[in-house]
Amino acid sequence: MTITITAFERSPDRGKGLARDMRVRWALEEVGQPYDVRLLSFEEMKQPAHIALHPFGQIPTYEEGDLALFESGAIVLHIAENHAGLLPDDPNARARAIAWMFAALNTVEPPIFDHDLARIFERDELWYEQRLRFLKDSIGKRLGALSDRLGEAEWLDGRFSAGDLLMVSVLLRSKGSGMLEDYPNLAAYVARGEARPGYKRAFEAQLAVFLPPLQLSDEGPLRMPNAGGPAGSYFRGPVSWTVQWFSP
Repeated sequence: MTITITAFERSPDRGKGLARDMRVRWALEEVGQPYDVRLLSFEEMKQPAHIALHPFGQIPTYEEGDLALFESGAIVLHIAENHAGLLPDDPNARARAIAWMFAALNTVEPPIFDHDLARIFERDELWYEQRLRFLKDSIGKRLGALSDRLGEAEWLDGRFSAGDLLMVSVLLRSKGSGMLEDYPNLAAYVARGEARPGYKRAFEAQLAVFLPPLQLSDEGPLRMPNAGGPAGSYFRGPVSWTVQWFSP
C-alpha cells in the first residue's frame, strides 16, 4: 500500500523546506520508501475530510492502508520504527535516539518557532523588543547546551538517526539568523544533514511545487529566488536542470 502524505499547496516558506512535511519526506527518503503527496490549500485543510485525519487542521498527515497519523514527530517515529535506517538496533542506543527526537521537538524547537512567529505577528506590540530578547536568550541557552553536548562529534549519538533528522530540521529554522552561526559546530552539523542524499531528494520534491514550468530550449542554469537550499542538479521526471539561487 502506497504511503500518502499531505503538504501545503502553497507553503508560506515558498520552498525553503521549513514546512513540517519536509521532515516526513526526509524520513521516507532515508529509508527508501516511495510515497505520494496530496497538496492542500488552506481552505481544504479546514474541511471535514482533512479534519478527520488531523483534528487541528494542519499538515502533514500520513496514510498507509488503514493507518492515519498526524504530527510530524509521531509520523517520523512510526517510519523509523517500521523501516531500518533511522533507529539503532541496540535497545539503549534506540532509546537515546528517541530521546533526541523528543528533545528536538519539545526543548529546542518551541523558542525557535515562537521567535519566527513573533517577528511576523508581534512587531507592532509595545512589548515586542522585550519578547524578542527573551526568546533569543532562550534559544541561546538551548543552542549552547546542544553545542556543548555535540562537541566535535558528527552526529548526536553515534550514527545518524531520527534524532538527528528532527534536530537538523528544527535548527534549519535558525539558519541565517546569526544565532546558529554563533555555534560553528552546530552550523557544520546542519550542513552535514543538508548534504545527505535523502535530504536533497526531499528538498527537491517539496521545491518542485514552486518551480516554473521547464523550458527545454532554455540554456544555462535556472535562477530561482533564494529558497535556502543547496544549489546543484535537480530533476523532474526525466528532465534535469541546474539551480542557482539569487537574492531578489
